[in-house]
Amino acid sequence: MVIDDLRRDALQPVYDSRGEEFDLGDSPIPSYELLERERYNRLTVQTQRGCPHRCEFCGASLQLCQKFKVKPVENVVAEIRRIKEIWPRPFIEFADDNTFVNKTHSRELMRALGRERVRWFTETDVSVADDEELLALMRDSGCAQVLIGFESPSRSALVGVEMRSDWKARRLDGYRDAIARIQAHGISVNGCFVLGLDGTGPESFDEVFEFANDSGLYEVQVTIQTPFPGTPLYDRLRKAGRLIHQDGWELSTLFDVNYVPENMTVDQLRDGFRDLIAKLYSDDLVERREKAFRAQLREIARREREEEKE
Repeated sequence: MVIDDLRRDALQPVYDSRGEEFDLGDSPIPSYELLERERYNRLTVQTQRGCPHRCEFCGASLQLCQKFKVKPVENVVAEIRRIKEIWPRPFIEFADDNTFVNKTHSRELMRALGRERVRWFTETDVSVADDEELLALMRDSGCAQVLIGFESPSRSALVGVEMRSDWKARRLDGYRDAIARIQAHGISVNGCFVLGLDGTGPESFDEVFEFANDSGLYEVQVTIQTPFPGTPLYDRLRKAGRLIHQDGWELSTLFDVNYVPENMTVDQLRDGFRDLIAKLYSDDLVERREKAFRAQLREIARREREEEKE
């Protein structure tokens, strides 16, 4: 529709795909050959779309897809093989909302990937740590890292974030064990945290900093809670009169403040966030996290060699 309108020089101000469904089995192979390969350190492939969770702030799955769906494994493999024609040893990012929701599809995909000899990264939820067989398949198929939205190490922040069953809050007590189990398979974890969630105040910056350093995370990503238009978070904050700019798309960056926090001022959130970034990404702490994970990889390799001797 958008392309047709562009050809007719009749682009519309807004296109809304909500309510429309698309079979991922019908998706064509992207024209990867049009990319300037030297400008990218990874290429993206989508293996599924949607997420079973309903997080209040999510601007992805709630907007793009109301139903969870998977792309046939043979289609995913075809896309990867097309990439390999251009980039013989690629690094792939699976651009999914939440990979590994469908465990049957996931196992089939992992086994197929194991034959393609690629390295890859994806986003998932913390429940992937519950499945030792799947973690082993991920390791053997070339998984380098998973990004997981932990959101906060504080229960008061997590209550209500996932709107269907409070899933995020119910998983909090297992966060540290989950990180350890995943990284014990040689797969690094990039932990994501959202600052400014209701139920948190200025103490949250220290809580995130301490968790990031004490949990063994290899990598950390922090953002500011962002009320994307169209999300339940946006609607709630608008009704409460807490939005600063109702049409502030330019502030929907994940790093700007466009609402009045519950338990701190706008300046406290903005300044605390900047200070947290400066500490988390200092050369010393980045090197410390990397060294700790490399030591873990060496220990894994040592144990595997001993097992082979036995």
